[in-house]
Amino acid sequence: MEQKKILIITYYWPPAGGPGVQRWLKFVKYLPDFGIQPIVYIPENPTYPIVDKNLFKEVSDKAIILKQKIFEPYQLASFFSKNKTKKISSGIIPNQKKQSFLDKTFLWIRGNLFIPDARVFWVKPSVSYLEKYIQENNIDTVITSGPPHSLHLIGLELKQKLNIKWFADFRDPWTTIGYHKSLRLSNYAAKKHKTLEHQVLNTADTIIVTSKTTKKEFEAITGKPIAVITNGYDDENVEKQILDTKFSLAHIGSFLSERNPSILWQSLVELINEIPDFKSHLEIKLIGAVSQEVLETISQFKLNSCLNNLGYVSHEEAIAHQRKSQVLLLIEIDSKDTKSIIPGKLFEYMVSNRPIIAIGPKDSDFADIITTTNTGVFFKYSEKMRLKSVILDFYNQFLQGKLQSNGVGLQRYSRRNLTKELSQLIN
Repeated sequence: MEQKKILIITYYWPPAGGPGVQRWLKFVKYLPDFGIQPIVYIPENPTYPIVDKNLFKEVSDKAIILKQKIFEPYQLASFFSKNKTKKISSGIIPNQKKQSFLDKTFLWIRGNLFIPDARVFWVKPSVSYLEKYIQENNIDTVITSGPPHSLHLIGLELKQKLNIKWFADFRDPWTTIGYHKSLRLSNYAAKKHKTLEHQVLNTADTIIVTSKTTKKEFEAITGKPIAVITNGYDDENVEKQILDTKFSLAHIGSFLSERNPSILWQSLVELINEIPDFKSHLEIKLIGAVSQEVLETISQFKLNSCLNNLGYVSHEEAIAHQRKSQVLLLIEIDSKDTKSIIPGKLFEYMVSNRPIIAIGPKDSDFADIITTTNTGVFFKYSEKMRLKSVILDFYNQFLQGKLQSNGVGLQRYSRRNLTKELSQLIN
């Protein structure tokens, strides 16, 4: 039987590292098992803030890959400050009080001159290239994945020109995402974002989102069908890991300045002062990009001697650390704008067999998942005493060699099962 062909338009693709690449890399890996031939359209010369060449081996050999050149202002901006543009393009925005004139200028330019984002120059050339390709290859289904939300504008134009079915996949929300407010938007720019968001949500045939809260937000803007397909974990055969000998609390992924949980640092300091051997066992393991503010706070709490800051490691190594660390930390910004964010790493955390300590805003979508799967404990930013007592409890279990997590119902979050959901939606 001939496979159904679908065109997937995405910006993040190997060698891009970080969370943005995983979702469609894995969908593409499993789609052929459900009778779907993925054709993936990506930029030929992108500016990725994080690179992980190991991910090339994850790319399905059944996928057809199309590439076109992209012009990105980041390439010009990095002429002034490579480090700043890299951070801003990866979502690490300096704390408002500490922004230099250059920071403010970059943010203003990013927010007001490039709408919806700095990849907007890829829209026109992509539309003219893909319009021809779609017609010549009899493709009737197109999926765009954002952010960058510019890619949805490619879908929008193709939908207006051709008889196609268009799915707009939102890995993150658009105008309600936490950092949107930091972009120093003029009234005109803020309005333009809203208009484009409205157009995309009301023109696509189906919207795909990763959380219930985003679905609810979008339902206020559009009557189009909205499907929730979360991120997930891959059933890769991961080598068995030997657990860390220290009582390691590991945070894997970007540690942004607003995600700086003083209740955690406070609890650790108190436990060090109250329990004789606690400090000699403790290791705070940070893997990924860490903001200066977080490092300064750890230093202020005099926890530097327990800190192991490993920086960015490959996805493969990150998974190994998830499985050998004693406790995994999941921290989200304390704001109603971040209730809908379910960090991609949550699902990998859940199958690592290590207990999760999650801190986030009240009514977070991910709190629900952690609780129903029994994979960890969720805390609001106001629950310091409860957090401290759980850390102590985990520490005592660690001393007895009994610390582990017993998750339930995890299978529904496997990438294969989620791809099956996606294939049913497409068909």
